[in-house]
Amino acid sequence: MTGVIAWIRRRFFPPLPEDIRDDVAILRANRIETLTPMLFLMLAATTPTAIYGGMPSVHPIIRIGFPVVLAAVCLLGFAAQMHYRGRRMSPRRARRVIVEAAWVSGTMGAMCSSWTVVNWLAAPPENHSYYAMIMAMGSLATAYCLSSTRFAALLNLGIGMVPIAYLMLTSGHAPEIAAGTSLVVATMFLVRMILQQHGQLVDLLELQRQMRDLAHSDALTGLPNRRAFDLRLEEEIARAADGEIFAIALLDLDGFKPVNDRHGHAAGDQLLCEVAARLRRACGDHALVARQGGDEFAILVPRRSPLLATALADHLLAALVVPYRIGAQPLRVGASVGVANWPGDGGSARRLFDTADRALYAAKAAGRPDMSPVESIGIAS
Repeated sequence: MTGVIAWIRRRFFPPLPEDIRDDVAILRANRIETLTPMLFLMLAATTPTAIYGGMPSVHPIIRIGFPVVLAAVCLLGFAAQMHYRGRRMSPRRARRVIVEAAWVSGTMGAMCSSWTVVNWLAAPPENHSYYAMIMAMGSLATAYCLSSTRFAALLNLGIGMVPIAYLMLTSGHAPEIAAGTSLVVATMFLVRMILQQHGQLVDLLELQRQMRDLAHSDALTGLPNRRAFDLRLEEEIARAADGEIFAIALLDLDGFKPVNDRHGHAAGDQLLCEVAARLRRACGDHALVARQGGDEFAILVPRRSPLLATALADHLLAALVVPYRIGAQPLRVGASVGVANWPGDGGSARRLFDTADRALYAAKAAGRPDMSPVESIGIAS
């Protein structure tokens, strides 16, 4: 039994890759908010005919009360969708929309299914097709609108289609058995479409994520590139409150060109990869290391990072002091660093870069520490 349950979970609810879960939630919620307003109006519009077509022998709570409650929920849902339409969809809000859609639609589906079954049992055989049509159209339309959300769509199909299909297939009347068989086939086809759509959605979002990663990554070292660094810096500036500081550092290798000239570009590429790895280890999760291009690197030390309490340039340069093992012989390559602090050294990204750049070139020229007004250190090769 456990194996069957595990197979069903893998088949119908396969796990999502961690890196696209937020993207999937946002896309699902946006689709729900796009399609459900018309669904709400459609369901609300059918409630008067449902009341009119109910069997007089059915208790008024079910015959009239259920359709009235359904209409009220639909109108409130439509008003809520119109109120929130156009608002930014965050991952947290997206997950709330998905959960609400599943439980609201499931509750509404249970009410509709109960109304249909009770009226079917009370109606003469010649009226059965009317109730089956109401339930089938409503359930299939709801599942289609929620098709981007597997759980909600399959829940509504199960609640809406299983009872009425069972009644039709066990009625003993050939036309109803034939119609019930058609409903089962249509439901299975829709279930397959929902599962295929989910797989295509995941593949598409993974491809988009890979393309974004490539657009924001340096192909050689795997570090974030200049574009990614600029975006992260702008985010840090936007989040920085009064009194909070963060820092950027620009690092440039000294003597890198002779390595390319004497040992070839392959050795130079290997050296850059090793420098990137050392900087990444030195910063850990406390700073963002990016490659600006060539032999230039940039480091962003965000607010509340423990690296802000260190001599940042010394910390970075200490990671690069040990000789590099490239090929058969060790290589020594120096570096220069220029550091700028927010907000004292610049009130914008451009000014921070200008300050750090001036400090970097001052360090390269001096080849010594204690460059005022900003921290900057250079080590000759």
